[in-house]
Amino acid sequence: MTVKTSSLKLNTSKNFEIIDITSQINDLIDIDEGIVSIFSKHSTSAIVVNENESGLLRDLEFTLDNLITDKFSYSHDRIDNNARSHLKSFLLSSSEALPVKNGKLDLGTWQSVFFIELDGPRHARTVTLTMVGE
Repeated sequence: MTVKTSSLKLNTSKNFEIIDITSQINDLIDIDEGIVSIFSKHSTSAIVVNENESGLLRDLEFTLDNLITDKFSYSHDRIDNNARSHLKSFLLSSSEALPVKNGKLDLGTWQSVFFIELDGPRHARTVTLTMVGE
C-alpha cells in the first residue's frame, strides 16, 4: 500500500465559479488502483461530483442563491462580509473520496469533479490530493 500526495492551484475570476478539475486530477494521479481524496483547503469553496451540463451548473448557482439570499443580515458579515459564501459551503462539501482504476478516476459516464468558488475572485486556491493504493 502506497500513500502519495499532490496539489493543484486554481485562480478564479468570478464570485461564484464552477471549474471542472477532472482532467487536472487525472494528470496528477500517481497510483494504478486505489482511492484519491480531493480536498479544498478553503472554507468558502467546495468539491463536488456531478454532471458537466451547462443548464445544471446554472441551476446549482440559482438554487444556492435562493436558499441563502442577501435579504437577511448574517452575524458573520460583521467580520468580513462573506457569510453567504460560508453558508453555501456548509451545504456542499470540502472534499470527495473517489476510486482510482487504471491510473484514472473511476467515474460514471456523466460524472465530473468540480471545484466551486463561492467567494471569488481568488488567487492560488489549493486543492490537495491524497492517493492511497497500489
